[in-house]
Amino acid sequence: MENTLGHILHEKGWILADGAIGTQLFNMGLQSGDAPELWNDLQPEKIRKLYRSSIDAGCDLFLTNSFGSNSCRLKLHNKEREDFRLSKLSAELGREEIGKEKRKIVLAGSMGPTGEILQPLGALSFKDAVEVFHIQAEGLKEGGADILWIETISHLDELRAAIDAAKLAEMEWCGTMSFDTSGRTMMGITSKEFSKNISEMDYKPLAYGANCGVGPSDLIRTLLGFEDLRLPIIAKGNAGIPKYADGKIRYDGTPELMASYACLARDAGAKIIGGCCGTTPEHLTLMRQALEGQKPMTKPSIDEIIEKLGPLSSNSDGTDLENMKGPRRLKRKRRL
Repeated sequence: MENTLGHILHEKGWILADGAIGTQLFNMGLQSGDAPELWNDLQPEKIRKLYRSSIDAGCDLFLTNSFGSNSCRLKLHNKEREDFRLSKLSAELGREEIGKEKRKIVLAGSMGPTGEILQPLGALSFKDAVEVFHIQAEGLKEGGADILWIETISHLDELRAAIDAAKLAEMEWCGTMSFDTSGRTMMGITSKEFSKNISEMDYKPLAYGANCGVGPSDLIRTLLGFEDLRLPIIAKGNAGIPKYADGKIRYDGTPELMASYACLARDAGAKIIGGCCGTTPEHLTLMRQALEGQKPMTKPSIDEIIEKLGPLSSNSDGTDLENMKGPRRLKRKRRL
C-alpha cells in the first residue's frame, strides 16, 4: 500500500480522499440511531453505491463503512459478536468496487473511537481497548483493506490502543484526531501535542492529520499547528457548519466553498485531502477539479482563511501559533 500511496503522491502531489459516509447513508434511508455498519450485511448494494460514488468522483482513497464496527459500539445494538464479520464485509465490498477499476485506489479500513472512556477516568482498560481494536483490525485486514485509518480520536491513550492493535495485525496505519474545542480535541489535545506524540512513536503512521471538528476554516487553522515531521498531512474537514432545518441536519458548505477549502488545505501542507460530515460526491468532484486546475500557493494566513472560508469558531487554536485577539478576526467577510 505504501508503494500505492507513494506512487499517487509522486504522480499528483496530493491524494483526494472521500467524503462523509454517514451523510450519504442518511440520504439513502439510514435512520437516526441505526448502526451504519449493519448495512454491510443488510444493504450491501447501498454500501457498494456509497463506495462507487467516491470512486466516480475521482477519489484516490476511500474509507470502509466500519467506523463503529467495534464490539463497544455494536453492543448498543446487541451485535458485539459481529465486530470481526462486519469489519471484514465492509472491506470486501470496497475491494470488489476497486477491482472494477484500472487506476490505483487505496482502501482504508476505518476505525473510529470505541465510545468508551479509558481508565482511570472510565471503565475500559487499555488492554481491553487494544483487544477491541485488534479484532476490528483483523476483520478489515482479512476483508482486503490496504491500511487502517484511525479517525476522529480525541484521547491519546485511545489512539495508542488502536496503534497497538494495528501493530498486532501487522497493518500500516494513518491517524486523525478531531479538534473541535477551541482548537483542541474533546480531551484537550492540541495539534502541536499531537505532532509531538507522533514524532515519539515507534510504530509511526504513513500519514496523520485532522478530521471533522467544527468547520473548514477551523480545520485549516489546525493544519498550521502541525510540526514538520516529514510525514504526509491529512485534512478531512466538514462541509461547513451544521444547521437544523425541516427535521434534518444540513451542512451549509457549498461545493464551491469546499473547493476553496481543498486548495487552502494543500497550501497549508496537506497531502491527503478529503471531507468529513456533510461532504457529498458533488463536493468531492469540485474539490478534485480545483486541485487539478489551481497551482499550489504559499501557506495561507489566518485572514486569508477567514476571507475564503468564513469565521473561526474561537479566538484561539490552543497553541502559541497565532495570537487571535479581537472580534475583527471572527467577522465573516465573504462566503463562496
